[in-house]
Amino acid sequence: MTKPGNELLFLALGGSDEIGMNVNLYGCQGKWVMVDLGLTFGSADYPGTELVLPDLEFIEDRADDLLGIVLTHGHEDHIGAVPYLAADLGVPLYATPFTAQLIRGKLEEQGIADEVDLRIIPMEGELDLAPFHFRFMPLAHSIPEMSALVIDTPYGKIFHTGDWKLDEQPVIGKPSTAAQLKAVGDEGILALVCDSTNAFNNEDSGSEGSVKADLLKAVNAARGRV
Repeated sequence: MTKPGNELLFLALGGSDEIGMNVNLYGCQGKWVMVDLGLTFGSADYPGTELVLPDLEFIEDRADDLLGIVLTHGHEDHIGAVPYLAADLGVPLYATPFTAQLIRGKLEEQGIADEVDLRIIPMEGELDLAPFHFRFMPLAHSIPEMSALVIDTPYGKIFHTGDWKLDEQPVIGKPSTAAQLKAVGDEGILALVCDSTNAFNNEDSGSEGSVKADLLKAVNAARGRV
């Protein structure tokens, strides 16, 4: 696995079989692309540790073959490691406008905004990083501009969801419809790389809209504090 051959490889450097720290690599024809660069938060398993960063040694050793980093959305477990690790990788970052703004704020806090090449992809936009082609598809989630990725390669299509949920009444944004998602499947998908907390819970996760009334009640009760 030093250099991908005429094949399609998937390698998770974080986020697989765990909550947080999502970092995914796809390899094809000598090149790699990264999807998301997140962190996770400390727990009782790591006393005194607030943040845990992924180990990128594998791709740092092959940085010359890395084409770019594509970000699905702005939650910490998907972009949180960007200000700590992206500059060292030295490749462009690609994100939709809202996600890019969150990333830019992090880079400015670290004083490295001029060192990282951050490029904005419009919602439902496309991106060529040959031999990969990315198509952004909006999905419902608890943050604006969550975008799944349809990744075209010479060896098949990957549907990389990022985080998602089923929400018929999202507060912000317009997610892809069931018909649009079915159309992706009808194109022929080699593999679904699916990321969703509580996906194995059989109960309805509910709509983000249901939080609004109680949130307003709590804020209204906290005069001068919020």
